[in-house]
Amino acid sequence: MNANEKETIREEELQDKAELTEDENILNNDVSDNEEDTNEKVNDEEPEITLTEEEKLIQQLEKANASIEEWKDKYLRLSAEFDNYRKRTIKEKAELILNGSEKTINGILPIIDDMERAVKMMETSEELPAIKEGIELIFNKFISILGQNGVKRIETKDKPLDTDYHEAIAVIPAPSEELKGQILDCVQTGYTLNDKVIRHAKVVVGE
Repeated sequence: MNANEKETIREEELQDKAELTEDENILNNDVSDNEEDTNEKVNDEEPEITLTEEEKLIQQLEKANASIEEWKDKYLRLSAEFDNYRKRTIKEKAELILNGSEKTINGILPIIDDMERAVKMMETSEELPAIKEGIELIFNKFISILGQNGVKRIETKDKPLDTDYHEAIAVIPAPSEELKGQILDCVQTGYTLNDKVIRHAKVVVGE
């Protein structure tokens, strides 16, 4: 084999290697393209959700506004309920003040009936003892009804002057030393309502 033939064979081998290398490059490029296509498909199927700071703030603001609206609704409902309760309470108090004495008046009405009957009897009867007894019964019944409603007479007989319950309208010489500072006479009876003085007893005191 001469030199020219060897050179020709060498050139052919180099050309074959070059073609093989080119084929490998083409194959590698095809594989790379396939991988990129596959990655693109995966990315299309499952996109990544990434929120910006502004979007996060917007979501937080929406949640805060929803919470505010909820509490606002609760407040308005509670305010309306309280306003209705307040109006109802004011009405009940007004009715109580207006009609608070109803029970007492109902207790007094039978006494008025007795007094009417007594007046009619006085027009036709001349028996003073019977009339006196009837008046005393009516008076005692009246005091009893007042007592049932918390009204009591202020005692003055043989009592020392007590300015919490008594009002001295006159002072006279005491008949004895023991009666000095004592109540000698009651000009007007005083009364208490549930232990509260509603009228002081007007009395005469010895000095």
